[in-house]
Amino acid sequence: MMAHLQNTIQKRNFKHLTSFERGMISALHKEGHSNREIARRLERAHQTIANELKRGTTTQLKTGRQPYTAYFPETGQAVYEQNRKKCDAKSKLLKAIEFVDFACGKIMNQGWSPDAVVGFSKQQNDWKDKPMVSTKTLYNYIDQCLLSVRNIDLSMKTRLSTKTKRVRKHHRVLGTSIAKRPLEIEDREEFGHWKIDTVEGKKSDDNALLTIIERKTRFYYAIKIDEQDHDSVDHGIKQLQNFCGEAFPQIFKTITSDNGSEFSILSVSLEGITDVYFARPYASHERGSNERHNGFIRRYIPKGKAISDYSRHTIQRIYQTLNNLPRKILNYQQPAAVFEQELAKLA
Repeated sequence: MMAHLQNTIQKRNFKHLTSFERGMISALHKEGHSNREIARRLERAHQTIANELKRGTTTQLKTGRQPYTAYFPETGQAVYEQNRKKCDAKSKLLKAIEFVDFACGKIMNQGWSPDAVVGFSKQQNDWKDKPMVSTKTLYNYIDQCLLSVRNIDLSMKTRLSTKTKRVRKHHRVLGTSIAKRPLEIEDREEFGHWKIDTVEGKKSDDNALLTIIERKTRFYYAIKIDEQDHDSVDHGIKQLQNFCGEAFPQIFKTITSDNGSEFSILSVSLEGITDVYFARPYASHERGSNERHNGFIRRYIPKGKAISDYSRHTIQRIYQTLNNLPRKILNYQQPAAVFEQELAKLA
């Protein structure tokens, strides 16, 4: 016999089993060949064969027959493909780890949503040439527990509505109805139209918040007031007037509120300065921006917490945080930046 001085077997260009090889494993295993014999024929490690048999072995149930366990190449292939998808996800995660760490910081420390992080970053030159992931991929990583962020950390991810619809009648309207508000205000194209509301504290003698949001820019103020009554609201409005000075009528062209008793003298206080409109009774959908932003406030001041425990400086920091939160509806710009742009136009 002539001895071969050189190895003529070509080196494999792949490591993973193919579907054809899985079919051969199935056939040889049914014939009773050992794992080592199958490995020798396929030029594979015997541990590879053992792992594959374990991966593709399932229990089958058939009517009229006892359950039985067998290896199926299709099952092995399906499990392999699923595992590869997970491996690929980790690979993409590692490539974009700098962005993912940045996203986790924004979500955990500043309350940004995954979509806000992705949308805002796409507008920034700092991330132009760096690996990033999409909003959907970022949510997938969170669902798969691959990040330090968990679903419980996402304030708006899951919400349960416990409110039931109630029909109420004969509620008075405190002033000019929202139905008479100019139609051009509805499209949010013009700056200077606001919606006002209050956030109650822990109890009747606690402080409250007067909140007001500009419709176009989504810029948000929260003013700490003594009580949830018309005198305190009037005092809060006067604070805004003093702060804005002569520009107040240009910045606050209209204000829309609900029909709460705390706004009963709002029209009188702003007569000849700002047009005031009132939403229809029990029509919270007409004040959606208020409802949503008051929900944002509740992230920092949960229901049941006394507002008097929070300083005015703390309240200011909270609404400034919200104004620096990129919004999809603003093409991922920050309300504070858009608001400054509008003020510059007035100047």
